[in-house]
Amino acid sequence: MTPLPHHELLTNRRDFLRRAGGGFGALALSALLGENELMAELGDAAGQAGNPMSAKLAHRAGKAKSVIFLFMEGGPSHIDLFDPKPLLNKLAGQQLPESFGSVITAMGESRAPLLADKRQWQQHGESGLWISDWLPHTAKLADELCVIRSCVSDGINHAGGVCQMNTGSIFGGRPSLGAWVNYGLGTMNQNLPAFVVLKDSDAQVVNGVRNWGSGFMPAVYQGVSFESDSTPIANLMTPKGISEDRQLSKLAFLNQLNRRHGRERADNSQLDARIKAYELAFRMQAQAPEAVDLASESETTKKLYGMDDPKTATFGRNCLLARRLVERGVRFIQLYSGAGSRWDAHDKIEENHTKYCGETDKPVAGLLRDLKSRGLLDETLVIWGGEFGRTPMSEKGDGRDHNPTGFTMWMAGGGIKGGQVVGATDDLGLRAVEQKMHVHDLHATILHLMGVDHTKLVFKYKGRPERIDQNEGNAFTKIRMA
Repeated sequence: MTPLPHHELLTNRRDFLRRAGGGFGALALSALLGENELMAELGDAAGQAGNPMSAKLAHRAGKAKSVIFLFMEGGPSHIDLFDPKPLLNKLAGQQLPESFGSVITAMGESRAPLLADKRQWQQHGESGLWISDWLPHTAKLADELCVIRSCVSDGINHAGGVCQMNTGSIFGGRPSLGAWVNYGLGTMNQNLPAFVVLKDSDAQVVNGVRNWGSGFMPAVYQGVSFESDSTPIANLMTPKGISEDRQLSKLAFLNQLNRRHGRERADNSQLDARIKAYELAFRMQAQAPEAVDLASESETTKKLYGMDDPKTATFGRNCLLARRLVERGVRFIQLYSGAGSRWDAHDKIEENHTKYCGETDKPVAGLLRDLKSRGLLDETLVIWGGEFGRTPMSEKGDGRDHNPTGFTMWMAGGGIKGGQVVGATDDLGLRAVEQKMHVHDLHATILHLMGVDHTKLVFKYKGRPERIDQNEGNAFTKIRMA
């Protein structure tokens, strides 16, 4: 290193303070700017990577900052909800025509007679979207929806279907979509989890926590499951008699022990994630109680979500909580309806879908209305769907089997233009025939709407560059934007 010329040497304390003052100011300024999302992203881009959840710069400008994924577990019937097929009723009771080709079904009843659709259909909004009478509240918001009728999955059963819709693979072990979003964009709030999961009951979702796990990524990117009752976060409050100073001292001592233990186990991401979880838990004690406390919400708002009706109260509460979490910077929120594959209508589809549409329709519509009224819908991407659809063929006389070869999902907000239909299935709703959107394409499209190029969002695992789409997906850029 070349020494400074003699006249540039710091010769006294006053000169030192004068020259160093700019540095002290920069330290203070960086701390203040760290509270600003954009500057935090710039800071991370400049190499401040100590916190893996720090906000990061996206690859491009994306309108969607957050995602709310409404997951109807079990497989809602697209041909009874969003994709009317007049030919189905015309051929009801007959076998599938040979012109539709051979079919492999989960329960092996591919030669069962076609089952009529008993719904009443109507076009809604200025766009004229077709929606059945099972979803009267959602129908009133038709002009907010982008209905994708050509979704395709590889999962013929629930385990594979739910796994692929969440992770991109029909086999467990890969990071979930929410984990990829966390890895790519980081968090917008250091005092709440960046990825939250809400279920409508104590029932276990098929595959359990792997649906929101981080797979081969560090465990810090995984989702955090909230409870469905009035206390969403267990053990959040500090026990009576324990002061904040005492709690902080305990946490500092535990951190000291944990980090000493972790120095020899640097490859154990679970340990590091647990440490960060305890740190987050301490910060959450200050902010999370307010975030999950719905007491401040007006009775009008609660009614909008259906919380005044026991039938819709649980899912309505979760939808309202999702809106509050989005307001507070939570990046990815997933809501499960029918946890335990309860949308799975192998028989008595009329009874099944009447129940679960009735539980979710008003809360979902309330969520969209509330987000829009607060100016949040433009930057929040709302997604609705299940792991697959249902077959036009009957099962057990009054139900439908799994159908991964063509089904419907919809998106709203996030900069998407509403009132549009993307893709199509054949005349019986069996297979996608126009503008197919595989799950890999769906994931790539979601990331694209958030400003992330899925081909550049890469995680090196055992020397292999891994992506959410397993190198098979393409962002569907033909979706019209507002």
